[in-house]
Amino acid sequence: MHNSSRAPIVRTPLARLYLLVVAVLGLLGGCSGTRIVDALTPSESYTETHDIAYGDGPRRMLDVYRPVSLAPGAKAPVVVFIYGGSWREGSKTDYRFVAEALTARGIVAVIADYRVYPEVSYPGFVEDTAAAVAWTFREIDRYGGDPKRIFVAGHSAGAYNAAMVAFDSRWLQPYGLRPEQLRGFVGLAGPYNFLPIVDEDVKEVFHWPGTPPDSQPINHVSKDSIPSLLIAARKDTFVYPIKNTEPMAAKLRELGVDVTMDIHDRVNHITLVGSIARPLRFLAPVDREFTDFVLSH
Repeated sequence: MHNSSRAPIVRTPLARLYLLVVAVLGLLGGCSGTRIVDALTPSESYTETHDIAYGDGPRRMLDVYRPVSLAPGAKAPVVVFIYGGSWREGSKTDYRFVAEALTARGIVAVIADYRVYPEVSYPGFVEDTAAAVAWTFREIDRYGGDPKRIFVAGHSAGAYNAAMVAFDSRWLQPYGLRPEQLRGFVGLAGPYNFLPIVDEDVKEVFHWPGTPPDSQPINHVSKDSIPSLLIAARKDTFVYPIKNTEPMAAKLRELGVDVTMDIHDRVNHITLVGSIARPLRFLAPVDREFTDFVLSH
C-alpha cells in the first residue's frame, strides 16, 4: 500500500486533440480506450493510495482516491466502482477518469480489481466484489470516507457484480452486512436479466445451461431495495437496455423503490462509460447524473 502520482498530463493542445480523436475512435470501435482517456484526464482533484489488499492474490486489490478538497476531519460520501470486461479482463488502473469525476465533486472513490475467468467463474467475481465492499465499510473512515454513505456502482460486467451485492443479501451476509446499509446503486449498461445466455464467452463464465435463475439481479429486487440510478445507451448492441435496464427499472418502480432511469442516444456500450471522462463529456451527461445521484442521497 503506497501513494502514487499520475503520469504526466499531455499539455500540448495539438497532442490533446490527437489523443482525443484516438480515444473516441478506439471507444467507438469497441476497444477500451481507457488508458488514452486517462492521459487526457487531469489528476489535480485527488490523492491516490493504490494496491490495497482486500483479499488474497493480485486480483483482489483496490485503489482509494481521496478528494483534495476534503477538509481535515471531514467525511465524504463513497463510491465503490467496479469496471466491466465480460468477467474476463480489466484493470483498476484504467479507470482513474471515473475517480477524477467523483473526487472533483468531493466524493471518495474506491476502484477494485476482482478475479476473472478462467481463474474463477460465477459466483467468484461477485464474492470478490462483496469483499471489496466489506473492506470499504471497515476501512474507508481512514481515507476520509463516511461508512454510512457508501454507494456501489459499476459498468457492464461490473454493474452486474455491483447489482448482485446491492440487491442479493447472500454476498454481504458473511461480513455481517446487509445491502440496505448501502446508500445506493448506480448501474451503467448493466446485464441484470440475461437468461437465456446467447454469448458463447459468457456461457462458460456462468455454467450455461446450468446457470441458476438466482444469478440474475432482477430476481432479487424487493420493496426494501436501495435507491438506484440505471443508465444505458440506446445503441448498445452488447447489453440490450430493452432486456436489462428497462425491465430492472420497471420492477423497482413497481415495488415502490426510488429509481431513476436514463437512456442516452449518442453513446454505445463503451462510450457510455467513456463519457464520464472530462474530455468526452460532450457525448452524454453521465458524469453529472452519476455524481448528482450520489450527492442527493
